[in-house]
Amino acid sequence: MATHQHPVVYLRPSGRFTRLNLRDVWEYRDLLYFLVWRDIKVRYKQTVLGAAWAILQPLLTMVAFSIFFGHLAKMPSDGIPYPLFAYAALLPWTLFAYSMTEAGNSLVGSQNLITKVYFPRLVIPLAAVLGGLVDFGVSFVVLILLMIVPTLAILTIPFFILLVIATALAVGVWLAALNVQFRDVRYTIPFLTQFWLFLTPVAYSSTMVSPRWRVVYGLNPMAGVVEGFRWALLGRKEAPGPMLAVSIAIVALLLVTGLYHFRRMESSFADNI
Repeated sequence: MATHQHPVVYLRPSGRFTRLNLRDVWEYRDLLYFLVWRDIKVRYKQTVLGAAWAILQPLLTMVAFSIFFGHLAKMPSDGIPYPLFAYAALLPWTLFAYSMTEAGNSLVGSQNLITKVYFPRLVIPLAAVLGGLVDFGVSFVVLILLMIVPTLAILTIPFFILLVIATALAVGVWLAALNVQFRDVRYTIPFLTQFWLFLTPVAYSSTMVSPRWRVVYGLNPMAGVVEGFRWALLGRKEAPGPMLAVSIAIVALLLVTGLYHFRRMESSFADNI
């Protein structure tokens, strides 16, 4: 007679140091896929324009930037047509801003799910971050049509997209965990996003920053990301270099510390939410 063997689960007390247990996220990848798909459907449900909003948002922002910063303020664009210069920066910025905001509010918005069943809570902000890739993909097609002559540097775009996702997740998990404890966080996220936009070279070029301060400017992780996108897409000869290296280091630090903080607070989410 055939016997069915059930997996054995061992429950052990956690040690002095919190473990990330990222394998649990992989085991719940079906739930991750479902949450991403749910967010996408809810976003465009009962909308007239549907996915066209993914194109209109950065496109209309590009028009506004071109009028006020390009035409009136005469911001330098490193010899690149200003609309294309701005649009190439708005794509990663829009992805980051959307993903960070959604991730920061994701736990509070999933209260019913968190209090009813167990699953690794990291799945929720991760799904919120990944959901922004659909809009990015649609907008990126428009940018490809506007590009001048692509160079081999365009092959590095997947790396920069991954860096945007890592940055949004790094900041998002910090905000999500803090949002459960302090509900004031939800009100600070829009201000943080707007303030961060002007600290990032979206409407202007990082060449306006003095060369000796450009590495320090890389402490803003999105500065290296945006300049990396422009270098990869617009054929700029000078790579971000040291500024990008500093941005990558900051993202890695924020992501590791954010994941550990999130994991340490995870057991209290159901009680505090």
